[in-house]
Amino acid sequence: MTSLRVLSTLAVMGAMRDLTAQYERETGTPIEADFAPTVALLDRLRAREAADIAILTAQGIDDLTREGEVRHGSRSDVALSFVGIAVKAGAPKPDIATVAAFKQALLSARSVAYSRIGASGIFFAGLIERLGIAAEVNAKAIVVPSGFTAERLVSGEAELAVQQISELMVVPGIEVVGPLPADIQTAATFSAGILAGSEQAEAASAFLRFLTSPAVAPVLRRAGLQPAVIAP
Repeated sequence: MTSLRVLSTLAVMGAMRDLTAQYERETGTPIEADFAPTVALLDRLRAREAADIAILTAQGIDDLTREGEVRHGSRSDVALSFVGIAVKAGAPKPDIATVAAFKQALLSARSVAYSRIGASGIFFAGLIERLGIAAEVNAKAIVVPSGFTAERLVSGEAELAVQQISELMVVPGIEVVGPLPADIQTAATFSAGILAGSEQAEAASAFLRFLTSPAVAPVLRRAGLQPAVIAP
């Protein structure tokens, strides 16, 4: 049987590894998944890299649909993700319960790691500008080109890491402090879509139905995500 090729954002990697393995066991359909930041995947997809399914931010799927790279009507919202803060396992956890406490935690940290092109990194760069602390934070920031910011905690390069909670949780040896305060939090919707060039539209549709079924909710939650659609 031909594999379904999935290009997926890093934010859902932890859950997708388990879900693709489960789907392969249950259906016999092999899944080949490749993970990268949304912005990098958008470039690859616009260059017509061959695949059957893309899992990106909802905005990314909508943009590709308008551009004709994703089939109209195929967008399926899979998960909600929230931005959080992590520290190295065993390190003191700063107070981030309020916006004022969060600002102080960033200013007091020896160094802060965030991503350059990931959805969370782009959001965080704008957030520290709005909070008026961009110069101070960026003076000691480690801006990660791509990948998992929490790896910089394990290496000792950073004291705090900022990313989607689901991405932080992928890295062993760290502890999630918690989500950003509600007043400055953003919920990212991650969605799947069938690529216009896919020759396996029926098999891709079946996989998308699985990803949005109630059965996947526990896997999403264990990975630090929330189901995008709550079953009645």
